[in-house]
Amino acid sequence: MPERHEDTRHEHDYMMFRLNPLPGEGELAVLFAGEGRPHPLHTIGPAVHEYVLVHTVLSGSGAYEWRGHAYSCRAGDSFVIFPGELFSYQADAHDPWHYVWVSFVGAGAQSLLAAVGITPEKPIASGSRLPDIRTLYGSLMDSLSKTDEPRIADLESSGWLRLLLSRLGQASRAERETAAAAAAIDRQIEQAIRFMSLHYAQPVSIEQLSRTLGYHRTHLSRMFKRTTGLSPKQYLMQIRLERAQKLLADTAMPIDQVSVSAGFNDPLYFSKKFRSWAGVSPSAYRQAAGSPVSRS
Repeated sequence: MPERHEDTRHEHDYMMFRLNPLPGEGELAVLFAGEGRPHPLHTIGPAVHEYVLVHTVLSGSGAYEWRGHAYSCRAGDSFVIFPGELFSYQADAHDPWHYVWVSFVGAGAQSLLAAVGITPEKPIASGSRLPDIRTLYGSLMDSLSKTDEPRIADLESSGWLRLLLSRLGQASRAERETAAAAAAIDRQIEQAIRFMSLHYAQPVSIEQLSRTLGYHRTHLSRMFKRTTGLSPKQYLMQIRLERAQKLLADTAMPIDQVSVSAGFNDPLYFSKKFRSWAGVSPSAYRQAAGSPVSRS
């Protein structure tokens, strides 16, 4: 089905369209390319194409639906329509997207996309550098303007398309690497929290914990606070005070034993920190909680 915006200029504030005068039949051939600023809620589909169609959002936002999933796309995102499957997309109601697009076919079309990390299972490439990407689209469309030299137009446009796919792949790869690094940090923070949760009653050195996880103390503290909102030292203190609170409420252990069991070797220091945290002394908290009375 041809894309409706090819003959619906009244639905766009601006639209420019370039057609390849003589598409080749090799590994990769551009069919057409363009640029548009559709009106709010402008919708294409549900429809099916017989070619690959890539849109890159320059500004604004919209939604892309593919294989039952809805993807929100904004500046720097590219969404890819693969042939033979139902899709739809719609401009945002308040901030409609401005995008550029390119369509292509060829025996190597989908394998080239897969090589840069774009597949039917992952049809979105994020994080593109817009000045660079827009320049490539512009060069590709300029090459299609050479209607008096159709073979040159076809050859040049396929070359610009390869460069464009390479840049989309770089952005996709950078996104994956960033996500992998963030996941690795999250795992390290989880390990730190697990360690503190198991060893709160013992002396816990943040310096030693940092070395165990392979980070400098300052770096670990920064990552930890970004994830939890607390420094490792503050988080450990919270674990100990919450443990003490539970022991005060659920047991008849003497205050000094509660202190040691929660990781405080000095009962006076424990009482001071507990009062600052809970607003009352340990004994007053125990009395208010109605826990069993200590015999000592």
